Amino acid sequence: MVTVQGTPGQEFDEAIFPELWEDTYGQPWLINALGQEIIWEIRANRDRSRRITLSDYKEAREELIQSRATHLDQLAYKLQEPRVYSVISDILASQEDSVHAPQADIEYVADLGLIRTRPSVRISNRIYQEVIPRELTWSTQVGIATQEQEWYVTPEHRLDMPKLLTAFQQFFRENSDSWSEVFSYKEAGPQLLLQAFLQRIVNGGGHITREYGLGRKRTDLLIEWPLDEAQGVHGPLQRIVIECKLLRGALETVIEKGLEQTADYARRVGANEAHLMIFDRGAEQIWDEKIWRRDESYEDVPVIVWGA
Repeated sequence: MVTVQGTPGQEFDEAIFPELWEDTYGQPWLINALGQEIIWEIRANRDRSRRITLSDYKEAREELIQSRATHLDQLAYKLQEPRVYSVISDILASQEDSVHAPQADIEYVADLGLIRTRPSVRISNRIYQEVIPRELTWSTQVGIATQEQEWYVTPEHRLDMPKLLTAFQQFFRENSDSWSEVFSYKEAGPQLLLQAFLQRIVNGGGHITREYGLGRKRTDLLIEWPLDEAQGVHGPLQRIVIECKLLRGALETVIEKGLEQTADYARRVGANEAHLMIFDRGAEQIWDEKIWRRDESYEDVPVIVWGA
């Protein structure tokens, strides 16, 4: 059971608690840090007669992640430990059905609170799911030279995803070899590079949710972009799904399976737009053959498929 220690008499919207559990899975530091953000850092909530809303909670969550608070910042050091790397790299790559690390390493990373082992091995909570890739790509994200956010926003204040992903294809073509060497987590390098590129553009406007895990053989990204600048994340949202897969085996087989998975994810999260990014890490293909775009669909869901 999750509880939040606040000032007696201050009311919390019940809708907060399921979100709090998924975000923290009971991790004490995260719960206390979120409580601090909600009750003290959001100045309006210092009025103890004011009801704490789900919007307040989401604002506090994003502020905590953006702050790179000491506890979260220290994750970067833990992630470089060989015993941690051996476990987390398999999860982030999302291409295997099981962790190849020794059982003792899995138990060690679980004891650190970074993963859960039941019902399967996965990152322990939603905040860590977001923070771990950010920490691994922080220097990459701030070092990416690309157009500013406004370049990819339409006059209707929508993200122009075809324009954005076309720019990423070119960026990946020019930089994947050199940037991949920077990542210590090379198995997940393409997915991490895409996330760093997207975070560089989306940061300060929208939000990226990540889903990955053993046996999924893909990484799912959900971008939520505010359509009304005044209302921000509390108003109408453009929801965009991007699914990432490594090319293993026949391209048409990977596309066929990927379309089904992408459409299923788009329906599940209520996305308005769906994209499937397929990374070809083979050395035999030239870049002119790796970079392409196809407009496809699965049942009633249009999906744009990208090669990189």
